Amino acid sequence: MTRLHAVANLEATLAKKHDYDALVVVAHDLAAVAQPLVAQAFATARALDAKAAGALSLVPCQGAPGGRVVLAPTGPVQRDHDDVRRYAEAARKGLLRARDAGAVKPLVVLAPPPADARHANAARVAALGALGGLWEPLEAREARGAGVEPVQSIGWCVLNGAFEAADAAWVEAAEAGQRLARDLCGTEPERMAPPRFAQYCVEAFKGSGVKVRVIDQQKVLAKEYPLLSAVARASLEVERHRPCVVRLEYTPKGKVEQTLLFAGKGLTYDTGGADLKVGGAMAGMSRDKGGAAAVAGFMLALAKLGARGVKVVAELGVVRNSIGAESFVTDEIVTSHAGVRVRIGNTDAEGRLVLADLLSHLRVEAAKATAPRLFSVATLTGHAGRAVGPYNIALDNGPARSNGVAERLAAQGELWGDPFELSRLRREDFDFVAPRTKADDVLSCNNLPSSGTARGHQFPMAFLAIAAGLDKHGNDSSNPLCFTHIDIGGSGCEGGDWQHGRPSARPVVALLATYA
Repeated sequence: MTRLHAVANLEATLAKKHDYDALVVVAHDLAAVAQPLVAQAFATARALDAKAAGALSLVPCQGAPGGRVVLAPTGPVQRDHDDVRRYAEAARKGLLRARDAGAVKPLVVLAPPPADARHANAARVAALGALGGLWEPLEAREARGAGVEPVQSIGWCVLNGAFEAADAAWVEAAEAGQRLARDLCGTEPERMAPPRFAQYCVEAFKGSGVKVRVIDQQKVLAKEYPLLSAVARASLEVERHRPCVVRLEYTPKGKVEQTLLFAGKGLTYDTGGADLKVGGAMAGMSRDKGGAAAVAGFMLALAKLGARGVKVVAELGVVRNSIGAESFVTDEIVTSHAGVRVRIGNTDAEGRLVLADLLSHLRVEAAKATAPRLFSVATLTGHAGRAVGPYNIALDNGPARSNGVAERLAAQGELWGDPFELSRLRREDFDFVAPRTKADDVLSCNNLPSSGTARGHQFPMAFLAIAAGLDKHGNDSSNPLCFTHIDIGGSGCEGGDWQHGRPSARPVVALLATYA
């Protein structure tokens, strides 16, 4: 991973011997930056291009590191609809331009952002955008070597402001988590088949303080995770595709003040099963493990920061939904870990089955936990992207809504460039999955794509609550449990391109900002 170094004083750094080889300037108003090198570079750019104030530029500049300056304007940042992501996007473009020009040790200068709450984290957000833009897929790194990511280090300076070593350390920890999430999510289905996904986690968490346990005995999984095992049934005959549950546990030093319990959907490949994806819809389904990937990334970042007061337990359901003679099929009734009889409505709605068993185990664990908060994180529905585009979605059950869990997550996400849209769980969602006969207790889904179904990203949470036994822990119960479902079906890959888009590693940063 590229190292990030805080530069406290730009002039002092430039005045002494250094090895920086490009200067990258990120600013919302280049004309207002009085620093001599920046002003000189901007004058040169403007003489050549009347649109230089709003366009990415690389200009020669005598005295600048490497004799070159990249000007990366953010564009407007103070309109009602602008947000701090402008800084991440500009920094990413600027760093990539410097890299493509041959720089391996660029120095980034951030002009002071507006002094308001929504831009308070602009320096860290911009740094995360820059580092994230340099990530290349694991397959590329393994095939082509370290040279595929040539930038070795970045100096980071805020003009007339502060970006200190503690800021750089926070950014590096967050990026390490996002990098793990991108690797797990974005890697092709054989390289990251369930056993290899688990092994990658084992290696990634060595020395981190996070305990890792891999549950891969098929008899244990069949008994303890029956819905997950039904999804995995057709994969069992291929040893390298066999499922597992990766359990992660972070315990802080000192007193535990709250406990977070995460279920992560880790579909390493989703053919749709017997309800086979057709018409090209299968392309990109190796990224259906983005929820589990994000949870793992959050935990790695949390551990690197040594977060106090919060214990985190995660179960990642790592499964391949294969097609074959052993495929589970629509109309089957499978009893969940919580003892709920689930009628299968569509085998392509497999992620909620995996999550339900994980959540049921976490529900049991929450009974003895301090201030528990349960979460599911998943690339669960196409409806999420259709409904809100590139945003995370959060839905609370009654106790979580009473405690403002999703609202707090959304508030932090807005400030850290990892925004959410909030949805509401309604009675119609429970009606939608209600049993049609006395043979079963809940219906997993209808037989249409979620994107073509009204409330297609809301009703799956109702199913999760029922199938995991969490519907017995609402505000009307003697033991209410907070449960928040996070759907990243629209935000998990950049540009909504599940086959070729870069994994976004969301919502790692929002979770980290909220709970670290």
